[in-house]
Amino acid sequence: MSNGKIRVAVFFGGRSPEHDVSIVTGLQVIQALDAAQYEPVPVYVDRCGVWRTGEKLLDRATYIPARDADGLPAVSLEIAPGKGGMLVEQTSGLFGKPGRIPFDVAIPAFHGPYGEDGDMQGLFEAAGIPYTGMRVLASAIFMDKAATKQALAGTGIPTLPCAVLRKPVGGLLPPRADIEAALAGITLPGCLKPAHLGSSIGVAKVDSIEDIEAVLPGLFTNDTVAIVEPYLDGCVEYNISVRRNGEGHATSAIERPKRDSELLDFRQKYLSSGGKTGSKTGGMGGTKSAGDSGSAGMLSLTREINPDLPESLEGRIRDFAVRTYAAFGGTGAPRMDFMYDATRDEVWLNEVNPIPGSFAFFLWEAAETPVRFTRLLSLMIDEARAMARHTACPEDPTPEAARLFPRR
Repeated sequence: MSNGKIRVAVFFGGRSPEHDVSIVTGLQVIQALDAAQYEPVPVYVDRCGVWRTGEKLLDRATYIPARDADGLPAVSLEIAPGKGGMLVEQTSGLFGKPGRIPFDVAIPAFHGPYGEDGDMQGLFEAAGIPYTGMRVLASAIFMDKAATKQALAGTGIPTLPCAVLRKPVGGLLPPRADIEAALAGITLPGCLKPAHLGSSIGVAKVDSIEDIEAVLPGLFTNDTVAIVEPYLDGCVEYNISVRRNGEGHATSAIERPKRDSELLDFRQKYLSSGGKTGSKTGGMGGTKSAGDSGSAGMLSLTREINPDLPESLEGRIRDFAVRTYAAFGGTGAPRMDFMYDATRDEVWLNEVNPIPGSFAFFLWEAAETPVRFTRLLSLMIDEARAMARHTACPEDPTPEAARLFPRR
């Protein structure tokens, strides 16, 4: 701790197609942290994977356009467990003494591969650092749409069938025979998606094998696995977030995104008009110096919060969300996305977002028992530290009967 405050390292950016969205989320988190309890330490992972820290990262202008790295020292994570979090500055001089930046807990604010998918979570586990959000296994499974369906098979949580298409070694397009074989049992039109990306990146409606062949090369530049699901014409999307609440679970408000096209695309989600800045509790503007329409764009998607739903439908959505969350020892506050077909009165889990954009704080602020963004982050930090204590290894984890070498 520094001056009695808990030092919170907020990690964002990353080597993902969702890099820019992660910057916005990271800045929102930093702004919304309770300044009386926490001292933020921004850690920006650039597009090449270099970690940097520094005060300049608190200013959104640092990223638009991207500036040079002056004043943003490169850092790495000290891995030795038992010492808490420690960032070590990388020095170029022969006799330079690297600076050391301690922190108490990590908040990963990544979206997509190399951050939301268990990679960073595993690093924090190895280093013994408390971190917010879902654990390694849950992050890895839920960031893979095909693995999510397979893992939930037999649980009674409904998911759509899918075909799995894998990027071929040395190319961007599988042979047509392999595509046709994978599609057995799937009737087109279908919805083609990257298996590991969010933010609607790479999603396309496909009416034929030719459509799939036209879309896959672009998709496979950002992912190695694609899925094809039945296209649900006329279905409605409902999203909800879940978190722990003592020994039980709490669910957020439900949102219904409003679409003006067949599929919601990335720019419509994040770059549509906004213009409103956020407050400390709302966190919509990134940082006080950075609150502008670009940051607000993440929340500018036209949506209906707490739509009027039949009691049975709302009950199913909340029940399926909690059961999905609990299936892998849920932690954090992921968002669950569902699709509903009113003509058949059927609902399906569409996907799980381990680290949703903006941490889906607006859903918690509109919940039956509202939770402001600042409070949500505090609850997640408390949970992170409790989980670290719960899973801490003893000083010598080798049972006495299994010790082959003497101890002092």
